[in-house]
Amino acid sequence: MPSNWLREADGGSIVDIYVQASANETEIIGIEPWRERLKITVTARPRGGQANLEVLQALAEWTGVRASELSIVSGHSSRRKSVRIERIDPSRINALLED
Repeated sequence: MPSNWLREADGGSIVDIYVQASANETEIIGIEPWRERLKITVTARPRGGQANLEVLQALAEWTGVRASELSIVSGHSSRRKSVRIERIDPSRINALLED
């Protein structure tokens, strides 16, 4: 499957994600082909940026980078977001999905 949801950007990666807030648990679900995005569920409500913080923390733990190396580049108030992850190659993110 082509990685339309994942691309290289200046020594890092941009990941397109779909967030389901107010879920029972925080989890990286995997790729949703019809949305062409990585789905992430978080327990936080989408109020006051809490869900965004939880998304960044979940991605940091999953990829093994510090949360300070992640930033939301678009979609701050949307379920559809693009997140920049510093110092991680797209091939490493693809490998995480295969585990």
